Amino acid sequence: MNLFRQKYSPKELVIDLLCDVVGALLFNIAIYNFALNAEFAPVGISGIALILRYLFGLPMGIMTIVLNIPIILVSYRLLGRRFLLRSMKSMVIFALVLDYVVPLFPVYNGDPLYASACTGIFSGLGLTIVYMRNCSTGGTDFLVMAIRKIFPHFTIGQISLVIDVIVILLGGFVFRNVDAVILGLVSSIVTTMAIDKIMYGLGAGKLVFVVTDHEREVALHIEEVTGRGCTFLHGQGSYSLDDKKIVMCACNNKQVVPIRRAIHEVDSGAFLIITDSNEVYGEGFKEIGGQW
Repeated sequence: MNLFRQKYSPKELVIDLLCDVVGALLFNIAIYNFALNAEFAPVGISGIALILRYLFGLPMGIMTIVLNIPIILVSYRLLGRRFLLRSMKSMVIFALVLDYVVPLFPVYNGDPLYASACTGIFSGLGLTIVYMRNCSTGGTDFLVMAIRKIFPHFTIGQISLVIDVIVILLGGFVFRNVDAVILGLVSSIVTTMAIDKIMYGLGAGKLVFVVTDHEREVALHIEEVTGRGCTFLHGQGSYSLDDKKIVMCACNNKQVVPIRRAIHEVDSGAFLIITDSNEVYGEGFKEIGGQW
């Protein structure tokens, strides 16, 4: 029996749909009702869609789907069918809410700095709800993983930073305002802080230890779901004196929930320890020879 195949129950589907709708409302209120009128571009595909609407009047929701199509085609094999299908569901819901629901709400016309902070808070809340259901809204999340597959010597953080900076600078150029760059940076920082604070606090990362009899399956499923590699450690039970294999995985904060779910899908009886890691160096994290 394939341990990776799990039924997608009606209950899970309903919960996912509810989370998608709530997450889409929060995230798209940030984009349409705060960022658009303040004339700055948040990071990601939504920021590019906002720029296209400003320039050509194109509907942002439809444009997020159009912009995601080539990214999906490139990253299909990398992400896996189940995760991709669940994420496509979220993409469509987010697009529909953006074009047909949030325009019914009032638009904020106050201080642009307040608009930037609210954009970060609302988008962070919306994304957190989706991430906790092991889904994604697509966009730069997929693009980062695809680029890293082609250029593995670049870290995830480096690729994400470059993409975010490009979108923010593009927004500043289009809106012809240095303030647009500053507001975009503020929004990006607040979004990241909101996601980290809500899900796991402000720790730099997490370290996962798994004691299981299915170490290879667990490691393969973690890599399939998140792209993170694992390390096998040798251990021994103090009571039985049986040799044990311990799976160790370093990850960022938002990957803990998908990793925990992946472990449960393979071995629901595994012994799992999740701890904070203040700093992680190596491939996929900071460079060892970086700043001290």
